[in-house]
Amino acid sequence: MPAFQRRPLSEGKFYQTLNKNPLLFGIPFCLLMVGASYAMVPFTQTRYDLHDKKVQVMTKEQELNLQKNRKKFDIREEYYRLSQEVDDTWEQKRVPRPTGTPEWGVAPAQSNAVPDEPVTLPKKSS
Repeated sequence: MPAFQRRPLSEGKFYQTLNKNPLLFGIPFCLLMVGASYAMVPFTQTRYDLHDKKVQVMTKEQELNLQKNRKKFDIREEYYRLSQEVDDTWEQKRVPRPTGTPEWGVAPAQSNAVPDEPVTLPKKSS
């Protein structure tokens, strides 16, 4: 006798009918998914209602009130205000220059970019 039988347990009638007609399982599942989406509508609607309460449209009177209390902007005043602030949190550091670049607009003494001799390629032998 082998260690495992081919059919250790007999399937019930329910499993046999599901194997023959898979729609018996699929249709209730689809109905559950569609029904759940319609059942969730009140919860999602509550979310959007709360969001609409937070965001309000400004009336003309409120808008005019805000414009009346606004401070006029003057660029000179802003410049003087910023120049009075002390900013000692930075330190000037020199960045190392890449090799071969001129220091003060003077070309480097030796340039590796253009060779002095013409380049000759070896001929192919076939």
